[in-house]
Amino acid sequence: MVQEKIVVMGAGAVGCYYGALLALNGHQVTLIGRPGLVEAVANKGLLLERQSGIETVALAASESVEAVADASIVLLTVKSGDTESAGRAISPLLASNSIVLSMQNGIGNAERLAVILGRPVVPVVVYIAAEMAGPGHMRHRGRGELVFPEGPDSSRLASLFNDAGAPATVSNTAETAMWTKFVVNCCVNALSALTNQTYDQIAMHEGAEQLVKDTMHECVAVASASGVSLPGNIWEIVWNVFSSMVGQRSSTAQDLTRGRKTEIDHFNGEIVRLAQRFEIDVPVNNALWTMVRIAESK
Repeated sequence: MVQEKIVVMGAGAVGCYYGALLALNGHQVTLIGRPGLVEAVANKGLLLERQSGIETVALAASESVEAVADASIVLLTVKSGDTESAGRAISPLLASNSIVLSMQNGIGNAERLAVILGRPVVPVVVYIAAEMAGPGHMRHRGRGELVFPEGPDSSRLASLFNDAGAPATVSNTAETAMWTKFVVNCCVNALSALTNQTYDQIAMHEGAEQLVKDTMHECVAVASASGVSLPGNIWEIVWNVFSSMVGQRSSTAQDLTRGRKTEIDHFNGEIVRLAQRFEIDVPVNNALWTMVRIAESK
């Protein structure tokens, strides 16, 4: 196995999870994150909590973007709203052969990043339930699959993650998978954040199913206008989140709880922007977007 020098830019729960798996598989991993994370990792390593228990992962952490220099692979896991600023920060530091992966929520991040970096960026669809339980303490709650689009490096990258224990596939329908996850985010994240309830709790309330269905129908209309054909069972995919992810709250709910800016502009807000372009009415998505923005302004 070739040891890769891997840097995680914007190491939150997602970045810490995949960074930890890659480090455990023998790769040289550096997390770039907030001071609390960096201090905790320096003092005691990264705590990786899974159903099997908690283990300590030895890896490096830094507050400085300079750590990106000479990395063979960069995992960009920053919030969607920080894509451009992160791209400008790492652009002058990247090696000519560095591969950049956008492992972010939302759609269009890889394209926006590629414009800034002047090189292709690999958009990766990430399915994971995870959270930071404290500084340097990553808690994995479920899943962890990755989908790569077809491309010159995709097979090697998928093998890299598979070997580290993260199921990864290469698909010619990766864009559909990206949009499907995006629609799910639009249907579940705001509702979880505004109610501060878990998915299964929300599903038990009268009217919740219809609200989610109305949100989804608006998203499907926008996807169709954008030239994206979603799976025929998109409703089953969306509603399965509420019935299967017991005890889970969305990343948007976690951000609101911690007083952090959410990614709502890149979920329901993106639907609203696209809908305006295509002259489609999306009142439910607009209401969810507006209410979360009001809540996060407190």
